[in-house]
Amino acid sequence: MLENIKAYLSKQGVKYIKSEKAGPHQEEMEVLKALGQAARKEMQTLSKVLEERLAPFKMDRVSNWANQAQICRPHFWCYYRAPEDSLDDVAMAIRLYGQPEKWGISVEVSFVERKKSDTTLAKQYKVLDLPIAPSLYYFAQEDGVSHRVEGTEANRQMLKEAVKAGRVRKVLVKYDVPVTSSLTEDDLIDQLMKGFQLLKPYYDSCHDINELL
Repeated sequence: MLENIKAYLSKQGVKYIKSEKAGPHQEEMEVLKALGQAARKEMQTLSKVLEERLAPFKMDRVSNWANQAQICRPHFWCYYRAPEDSLDDVAMAIRLYGQPEKWGISVEVSFVERKKSDTTLAKQYKVLDLPIAPSLYYFAQEDGVSHRVEGTEANRQMLKEAVKAGRVRKVLVKYDVPVTSSLTEDDLIDQLMKGFQLLKPYYDSCHDINELL
């Protein structure tokens, strides 16, 4: 299951060169491109299966296998939006994490950086208004670097203060589903759906317009 994704995780940071410009590395680059495309297709298939279970949410496009600089970017993601959501709204998403020996898929409440507006971060901070549920954790950005923060009440209060003081720019709420050789596709989908259910109240809190006025 998801064998191409697992294989592609080891390619993070590798520079892709178009085969006609790759010289002696032409075959290697063709193999890399084929693997990247196959891995992305696996992510698209998984995202589509989830979309069918998440109605009325609709999936956005899955991220590309390489960035604009043609550097391999195996940690694919896909955002899900309700019909009434704007592009600058907080959304729900799945995202690959880890390396081939230890990896998985996380579900998160977050937003697309390049589509954010002046109100997006204020909406995102509202994930801190709710007590953190068991098995969820925070992912906080401080000085441009994001790091995992254990999901405890003490950390929720700490992050609220850090946001207020301007030390923390962004806080996501996340749920991890480790992928192992014994995990079936049905089990994976069920566990990801559990993540969506656990995170739905946090997504809803980010869409409580009245509290932003």
